[in-house]
Amino acid sequence: MPLFGLIGYPLGHSYSADLFNDRFRKECKTDFSYRLFPLKTVSEFTKLLKDQPELCGLNVTIPYKESILPFLDHMEETARRIGAVNTIVIRRGSHDLKTVGYNTDAGGFLRSLPVDIPWSGALILGSGGAAKAVAYALQQKNIRYLFVSRTHTSECFLPYENITKEILHNHSLIVNATPVGMSPDTEGIPPLPWELLTPDHFLYDLVYNPPETRFMHAGRLQGCRVMNGEKMLQEQAGLAWDLFMDPFH
Repeated sequence: MPLFGLIGYPLGHSYSADLFNDRFRKECKTDFSYRLFPLKTVSEFTKLLKDQPELCGLNVTIPYKESILPFLDHMEETARRIGAVNTIVIRRGSHDLKTVGYNTDAGGFLRSLPVDIPWSGALILGSGGAAKAVAYALQQKNIRYLFVSRTHTSECFLPYENITKEILHNHSLIVNATPVGMSPDTEGIPPLPWELLTPDHFLYDLVYNPPETRFMHAGRLQGCRVMNGEKMLQEQAGLAWDLFMDPFH
C-alpha cells in the first residue's frame, strides 16, 4: 500500500493530508494514503524511512526545507539552485533506497501569480526555504526583488525599519514568505510601515490557514489587493503529485 506524507513541525495548520487523500479517492487509488509526520528534529527523518517501509514520497514544510538537504541522496537541479526542497521521492530497491529532492514551491508560486498586475518589483518577507523559492520564481519572470528580514543584516537583506516610501513605490508586490500569522498564532503580523502602503500594492501571503491573515487584513485597510497561499498550495501539490505518481504509471 503506497504511503505518502508531510514532514515538518508543527503540522496542525496543514491541509495537505486532506488534499492528497481526497484526490486518491477521486482517482480510485484506494490503496494509496497520505499522512502527517510531525518530526521534532530533522534527524528523525532517517528513522521515519526505516519505520515506514511503504513510504514512496514526502512533502516537506517548515522548518526543514533547507535542513533536510544533507539527508538526501540526490537533488534535482531546480531544488539545488534554490537551496531548498519541499518534495522528496523515495525510490526503493530490493536492498536499499534512494531519496531525491525536488522543489515544487517555485513552480506552484509562478502558476498562482495573477497575470493582470504590472509588477514594479517585489519585497520578499523572510529568509527561509519558501522565500528562496519565491525569489527563484521571480527570477524566471525577470521581476527584481529584495529580501526583508528581522534577523539578517547583511547587504542581501533589508531590515524592516529601513523600508521607505520610495522602496515601496518601486516594489508593488509584497510576499509574506514567513510563518508569521499562521494558525495557531494568528495574531502575528510582519512589521511593515503599513501607513505607506497604497492601492497600487499587491500583498501575497503564502500562509493559507487562516484564509485571511492579519497581513492580508491590514493590506485591505490600505486599499491593497490581497491573496492567500491556497492556490499556491494546490499548484505545488499538483506538481508533487506528478512526481509521486510517475513510478505508478
